[in-house]
Parts: sequence; structure tokens; C-alpha cells
Amino acid sequence: MGIGLGKVSLPEMPRSKTLAVVAIFSALIALGTILSIPLPPPLYEITWSPPIYLALAVLVDTSTAFDATAIGGFIGEAFNVAFRGAGSPIYPFGIVWARAPEVFIVAWARNRGTKTLVIAMVAATVFETLAFFFSDWAFYQYGLFSYSVGANQTPLGLASADFFTLFDLAFIPVAFALIRAAKPSFKRLGFQ
Repeated sequence: MGIGLGKVSLPEMPRSKTLAVVAIFSALIALGTILSIPLPPPLYEITWSPPIYLALAVLVDTSTAFDATAIGGFIGEAFNVAFRGAGSPIYPFGIVWARAPEVFIVAWARNRGTKTLVIAMVAATVFETLAFFFSDWAFYQYGLFSYSVGANQTPLGLASADFFTLFDLAFIPVAFALIRAAKPSFKRLGFQ
């Protein structure tokens, strides 16, 4: 006669550790967003934060990684819009809309092997790109949030510039280096 184990749950992480990780990584993601490479319109920037949130999705629980990515991305992008002046006030919300869900895709693959994790990181970056593309296409099409189309431009053409977001694929090896370097420390903290 077998014994049914049912659902196995991990011990809950103390809230103080979770809050500390969210605070520290929100700050790192915000800094990685602020220290960005400006690009000409209709593009805006390439940020240094992708390897941080991709690695974090592997190193901690999903909700902690999601919270840090959403908060850090929003704060960093809000700073860029407020103090660089080139972006639209909708950009901080767009970063949360496009980037925070990437955590779920990567976290799903965290214990499924390196090949699956690479595929998940690629899929997450493609998701981000398509999230920017489809929302920007609609914004240009309908003139929402101060998006405008010039005489020789089309909404589809302007939104297509979002495919440069696929440049973030270059950060995947950096994310793996961060995971390898930080995993022992996160294990000592009780994650995974």
C-alpha cells in the first residue's frame, strides 16, 4: 500500500528576507534601467536590467522576482521619462506590462534544465518585444498617449522599431553568469 504525499510545499520564506530581496533588486533593476543607452526615435533606449531580472526569476520565487522587476522597472523608467524628458508618461507602465510577465516564463523553466531555461529566456524576450510592438502599434494607429504618425510614416512601420528589443537576447549569457555566481548565496538565504 502506497502513501499519497499530496502537494509538497516548501517552507515559507520570512517576509523580512523577501522584502529585502525585493528592495535590493528593485533598486538594481531601476539602476539598470536608468543607466541605459539612449536611442533615436521612435526607439527610446536599451537598458542594462534584462540580465538582472532574468537571473532573479531563476534564483528566487516567482512573486519576489515579479515584484522586484515591476517596481524596479517602473521606478527606473519613471526616472528616465521625468529627467531625460524624451519619453512618454506611459513608458513606465509599458515596462511593467512588457517585462514583469517575463518572470513567469523564465520561472516556469527554472528546474527543467539549461536548454529549456535558454528557450524560456528567449521566449520571454520575444514576449517583451511583442508586448511592446502590439501596444505601440495600437497607440500609433489610434493616436493614444501622444503617439503620432508623420506624413511618410505608418503605425506598423513605427511600431516595428520595437523589434530592436530582441537585442536583449544578447543579455542571456550574462544572466547565466549571474545565476552561476549568485546561486550559492541565494541557497544560503533559503531560496531554492
